[in-house]
Amino acid sequence: MKIQSTLPIWTIAAPVLGWLAIGGKSLFGGEGAPSALMLVVLAACLFGGVLAAVFHAEVVAHKIGEPFGTLVLAVAVTSIEVALIVSLMVAGGAETTGLARDTVYAAVMLILNGMVGLCLLAGGERHGEQSFTATGVSAALATLAAISVLTMVLPNYTITTPGPSYNSSQLIFIAVISLVLYGTFVLVQTVRHREYFLPQEGTAAEDEHAPVASSRMAWISGALLLACLGSVVLLAKSLSPSLEAAVLKMGAPKALVGIIIAAVVLLPEGIAAFQAARANRLQTSLNLALGSALASIGLTIPCVAIVALMNGWTLTLGIDIKSTVLLLLSLIVTSLSLTGGRTTIMQGTILLTIFAVYLFVTIVP
Repeated sequence: MKIQSTLPIWTIAAPVLGWLAIGGKSLFGGEGAPSALMLVVLAACLFGGVLAAVFHAEVVAHKIGEPFGTLVLAVAVTSIEVALIVSLMVAGGAETTGLARDTVYAAVMLILNGMVGLCLLAGGERHGEQSFTATGVSAALATLAAISVLTMVLPNYTITTPGPSYNSSQLIFIAVISLVLYGTFVLVQTVRHREYFLPQEGTAAEDEHAPVASSRMAWISGALLLACLGSVVLLAKSLSPSLEAAVLKMGAPKALVGIIIAAVVLLPEGIAAFQAARANRLQTSLNLALGSALASIGLTIPCVAIVALMNGWTLTLGIDIKSTVLLLLSLIVTSLSLTGGRTTIMQGTILLTIFAVYLFVTIVP
């Protein structure tokens, strides 16, 4: 994508129309299910917001450079996602204590297998073999593996509290650990070892997207990026009841709804990562994908832990045996696939195969 000297009209109109659609549904939608026309309008605004978010993220990333640009998109979309989860938990009460676990697990599986797999396959198909800095990717995967197992697997094996949960002191400790791990990773990524997350020599450089946006344009794009992401999350929330009804009508498990909503929320990052891989900027693509997974789990767990502790809820965090097997398989295979600093279509095919299995056993448990 070429960065223009001025923002295209559609990238400004998309978030405005998205928020107007959200307001229109709130004012005129009533308590019942939205009409077919309203669903079409909401869906169109959602995908328009996704495409606009990708454009504005590219403008901001190109202005501030790597790896800060990818960090901006990952943290922005995750912060809004966390706010949505917390608001749903507060509104839904103790019955929603497993919402954060389901959302985080779906996001991690979608990113590790779906997003990374598609990027490796697309990049490998177009460029044959692609390279990246293995040191930075290894740091991201190690951090992700530690936080994932501590938050979604270990609760099943503690004995202080029955069931897949921590008691209050354990929950506080794990929340702090998650913040420490994520904060340390961001420090390493942006300050101490920034070079680990920069594209290698010989790959497509960021300056191929010239001209660089002005500071004023970058600030405007940053604000519009937040507006786009906020509208995307709220539009996805508005569409979820109708989507849930359609899924249940087909006889599919309710868990499929969570996967679809997580996929929609992750679309801006997914499209940006896919475009980077196709442009032979695999380092940027992996920074986006793995950074999104880390931000999702590293920020969500501490936030929902605070909400649960304030309300006296027992937060359900542990995943079942089937999910544990798939999570550990995903972490192991992703680590092996990205350990050498070079990838081909082989690694992408393997990860997408695991993703297909994950979807299949969700629909046919």
